Formats: sequence, structure tokens, C-alpha cells
Amino acid sequence: MRTVRATAAAVTAVIGASAVAAVAVGRLASDAALKAPPGRPLPTEPRLTVHGIAAGQVTLTRHLAALRPGRYGLAGDSAHAVVGPVLDGVPSSADTVVRRVERVVRGTLEPGDRVWFTPNLYVGDPGTALGLDHTDVDVPGELGPLPAWFVPGVRDTWVLAVHGLGTTREHTMNLMEFLHRHHFPVLAPAYRGDRGAPRSPDGLSHLGETEWRDLDAAIRYAVDAGARQVVLLGWSTGATMALRAAARSGLRDHVAGLVLDSPVLSWESTLRALATARRTPGALLPLAVRAAQGRTGHLGHHHGGHHPGTPGPERVGVPTLIVHGPGDTVAPWLPSRRLAATQPNTVTLHPVDNAPHGAMWNADPHAYEEALRRFLTPFM
Repeated sequence: MRTVRATAAAVTAVIGASAVAAVAVGRLASDAALKAPPGRPLPTEPRLTVHGIAAGQVTLTRHLAALRPGRYGLAGDSAHAVVGPVLDGVPSSADTVVRRVERVVRGTLEPGDRVWFTPNLYVGDPGTALGLDHTDVDVPGELGPLPAWFVPGVRDTWVLAVHGLGTTREHTMNLMEFLHRHHFPVLAPAYRGDRGAPRSPDGLSHLGETEWRDLDAAIRYAVDAGARQVVLLGWSTGATMALRAAARSGLRDHVAGLVLDSPVLSWESTLRALATARRTPGALLPLAVRAAQGRTGHLGHHHGGHHPGTPGPERVGVPTLIVHGPGDTVAPWLPSRRLAATQPNTVTLHPVDNAPHGAMWNADPHAYEEALRRFLTPFM
């Protein structure tokens, strides 16, 4: 009998230890999404080596990322540059690719540096980076003041611009010159977890599901400051925040339109993608999802009877432009296609090929801005 009891106790201990280990692994895997630091590359973005520097050129490790069309920030721990297209006819090896360097914004690029592509072209603020008059303001948020940039314009429709995963509010400057040229006031707030903003109570990102309240606070700030209506422009989880604010804000009647770049419409798919990029074995991905549900509390709940984290058709009640593409490995674009298909009279989908998450503008700035100009024309 003692042997049976000892064996049972041993089995129970092993099972218990396995369960604890599984929970730990799940938490670690979920960190890829829930603890993604603003301004640091997502795990889906490869690190590349700088192999050489010449006048107006940089030679990088040959990789699909290095061959992307368009303009990008090239960031490292001690440098930030802006690179343009791949240079044709320039000598390179089978293992390298040469791109045009438009400018070095911070630090210097040196052979051997480890760098990554980012959609952020600019560093600093609208004044130092773009030469735009702006004001640093504090938006009163539920967790404390939220630093924001305000770029004035003559229109009574404001654009509220919100960054997403792996970027900071510097990302919003990619479109500030365009919006300023068309005379829209722009408010670009930081939100919980950003540098200078309050931390979320649990220290985790909720992929827009609680952060939207900070965008709600920005809407209130804009209306109190004289905005008749607002257009919410969001990238990635910032787009999720825009959807949630348009559906749940007490001031949603002031939301006149949405522009959603690479929207995270299924938090589960995004969490799986980021965990996979961290080389989490497929068998452990369900643990990462359950860990995220347990750690954030709300993510596992359904909203309006729909799949968690996925907006139902009733959630888009204003004109909406979605800019997204099949190359997004962080936020699959199939939900964007479905959303546009269910509401063709409300939602316009502008597809972009060969663009990573949050970088639809970078891949083809001219086409992006033309689509945005057409969408914003009724508000001009």
C-alpha cells in the first residue's frame, strides 16, 4: 500500500511540476505580445548586418526584409537612418544588397552594426524632425496625464493619430506633413505603457482592449479644445483602439471617420504570430493564448457575440479606410478583407503588397497618400 501511495504521490508531483512548467512557458511565449516594448523591433523583424558604407549607400545582409520596396527607417542601438529603394546596377555579392541612404538622423552607421527596418522615418518631435509648429500638451487620462503633440490647422475636423506595436508616437510623423498640408489639426498622443505616459496597472499591453480609453481621453481633449468632429487614424493596435473608441466612447458621435493601417482585428492571431517568431513550438502556442487570457483577464471574453478581439459589423458605423496587405505576418489581413466585404458602403480596403506590419505607407507613400486624400476629401 505504501508503494502505491508513493507512486501516486510521485505521479501527482510530476503532473504538478509539468503544469507549472507549462504555465511558465505560456507566460514566456505571451510576453512577445504583452510586453512588446515601444520603439523596439517586433520578433518578426530580422536583424541585419551592415557590411559596408559608401556615399549615399549601405550594404546589408541579403534578406527578404532588405529587398522590400519603399522607404524605411534603419535603426540600430546607436544609429537611425532613412533608406530608400534597392539600388540596381550597384555591385553586390550573392549574400548582400545595397540600398540608398537618404540621411542619417542619429549616430553613425558602421560596418558590423546590427540593424533592423522600422516604419519610423523620423526621430524627435514635429518641430525638430519636420519643422512644423507644434505644442506639447498633456491629455488628462484615467491613469494620469498623457503627453501629446498638437500640430494646429484651420479645419474643425481634427485627426487623432495613434501608433501601434513596436513603434512610438514618432511613427505618426510619417503622415504629419501630408495632414498639415491639407490643413488638418493633428493630435498625436502617447498612451499607457509609452515613454512619459503612465504604465498600465498590470504592466502589460492589452493590444488595444484597454488602451482605447486613452484615445477616448484624447477625443474629449480635442472636442473641449474646439474640434467639431475627429477622424481616428491608427496603426496596428492603434487601429484597434480607434475601432473600440468609435464603438464605446461617450463621444462617439463626434467620430466622423476611421483610418486603420494594419489593424489588429484578431488578438489571438497576432499573439500566435509574435510567439511563433520567438520560436515557440506550435504545440505550445495554445498555452501562450491561455496565458494571455489569464494575465489580462479581458482578452478571453467575447464582445457582442463575436470572436474575441474581432470587431463585429456593427462596430464600424462611420466611413472607414483600411490600408492593409497580405505581406503582414503580425496582423493577418483576411479579417480586414472580410470586414470590408461585409460593409462595402462604409469600409474601403486599400491593399498594399510587399509591406510588413504597420508599414503600408513606407512601401508606397504616393499611393497611400492619394488613397488617404480621397478618403479625407469630404472632411476638407
